[in-house]
Amino acid sequence: MNQQRTSGLTRRRFVAATGSLGAMMLAPTLARGSPGYTGPNVILVRFGGGVRRRETIEPEHSYSPYLSRVLRPRGVLFPRMEISNMTDVVTSHGQGTLYLITGRYDKYEDVGQKPFSDRFEPKVPTVFEYLRKSFDVPAHRTLIVNGEDRTAEEFYTFSNHHQFGIDYRSHVLSLYRYKVWLLRRQLAEGRLKGRARQRAERTLLQMEQVDYRQSERTGQGSVLDGFWERWHSLYGETGFINARGDRLLTELALRALEQLKPRLMMINYQDPDYVHWGQAWHYTRAISIIDRGLEQLVAAVNADPHYRDNTVFVVVPDCGRDDNRFNRVPFQHHFNSRSAREIWALFFGTGIAPGVLVGEVVDQIGVAATIGELMGFKTPLAEGAALHQVFG
Repeated sequence: MNQQRTSGLTRRRFVAATGSLGAMMLAPTLARGSPGYTGPNVILVRFGGGVRRRETIEPEHSYSPYLSRVLRPRGVLFPRMEISNMTDVVTSHGQGTLYLITGRYDKYEDVGQKPFSDRFEPKVPTVFEYLRKSFDVPAHRTLIVNGEDRTAEEFYTFSNHHQFGIDYRSHVLSLYRYKVWLLRRQLAEGRLKGRARQRAERTLLQMEQVDYRQSERTGQGSVLDGFWERWHSLYGETGFINARGDRLLTELALRALEQLKPRLMMINYQDPDYVHWGQAWHYTRAISIIDRGLEQLVAAVNADPHYRDNTVFVVVPDCGRDDNRFNRVPFQHHFNSRSAREIWALFFGTGIAPGVLVGEVVDQIGVAATIGELMGFKTPLAEGAALHQVFG
């Protein structure tokens, strides 16, 4: 008895010690702790909806004057970035987004096997997961700002990779998320009665089912609840006061910069894709709206000491568009043609040399590794190499 007592290892302490060891083995990153992140912050702008070089980065034809005349000389421009023409590499929006944030050309199929649906699961970690596993960055400081017409893209926030996944996910700001928050709030307050309540319950159930992995059963947490509460106090519940389309994305991103201070934020602009309605101005006007959004974002960063001199912008399309001179709207569709693979990328901000024009062909999947190198984390499962020209 005396020998057992002096050893300092009672049965109770042994069980506690081995239990703690088991917890450490199950969650080594969480137990070890991660260093804090100080920068640079990165804002990844998906100049989305599919755009051609001609109407964006070529100053003589551009509908994006701020991008092509003001921002272009401030950083490193890759005018000959391309999407691979390998088999199963699709030049579309969801796939292009995942190529950018995973650094790989994987084949993606809808999780429910539905045609024309883009509910995809990343197979390898996203840049958000890499960042959060490497540094002590909370989920609400890794954000995707998403468009209201692409709810399938709401859930590209984490991969199904066994070493990463939901514990390292990012969060999403979108009109869809606000509507879910609002319905839950209305039901919890008991304001709705009878058939109105039944309709709200059915609508909420349908909206919750969009989250096919059921990753946010209890909401987005107190920090984002506060964000939506402030949004609600400003814009109310009608949807007729707040901006819509890509103007809405700019507004959400600006408020996120002010209130949430994200370290890594991706803004998924999309309005150029409205050209599918058949009018050329749907496309050109949408490009100018994104251009104005870029100008507002840069101004906000320059005015905020948290971001000023500590932020890099990465501007890159999800995909290109066709170039068919025989069509009334030559850039309407994008069906894996050569021009649909022709995109570009612009890096500018803290530490990025100005006025660099890279003449060689580079690959879209190099963006993820480049972001990793900028932010100080490794991307071992990405296949694209970092774009070394960004670093001088």
